[in-house]
Amino acid sequence: MIELYTDGASRGNPGPGGYGTILRWKHHVKEITAGYRKTTNNRMELLAVIVGLEAVTKPGIPITVFSDSKYVVDAVEKRWVFGWQKKGFKGKANADLWSRFLRIYAKHNVKFVWVKGHAGHPENERCDELAVASALSPHLLIDEGFESGINNPG
Repeated sequence: MIELYTDGASRGNPGPGGYGTILRWKHHVKEITAGYRKTTNNRMELLAVIVGLEAVTKPGIPITVFSDSKYVVDAVEKRWVFGWQKKGFKGKANADLWSRFLRIYAKHNVKFVWVKGHAGHPENERCDELAVASALSPHLLIDEGFESGINNPG
């Protein structure tokens, strides 16, 4: 089983943001992180999961995602995202990322576990460190989906 730990951060909402992801499989550990000049916390929480799943090259291996984001965990575990998809994500923020998530999610055997943020969980704390450091980096990427305004109704 692969363990995937994730966290997102935003300095202002919207504002500069970043994500941190840790993949653990047997004795292998990989950290992935990036920062964006203008985004939201929810986008970074979701992007952390997406990037982690995309880094797993073998389909079918059970993956447990540990996230402190109720937005992400509940959307998947309570199956809301599948209803949003059927309605073409009409009126839903982050449609670009949810569509990307569903494409990679379909290739894996994924289970979500919610963890309390900022509660001393070592991997969650490390992901938070990665996300915040990336948000503060001088080399920030452009979150095209957010900055274009297409995926953020209202």
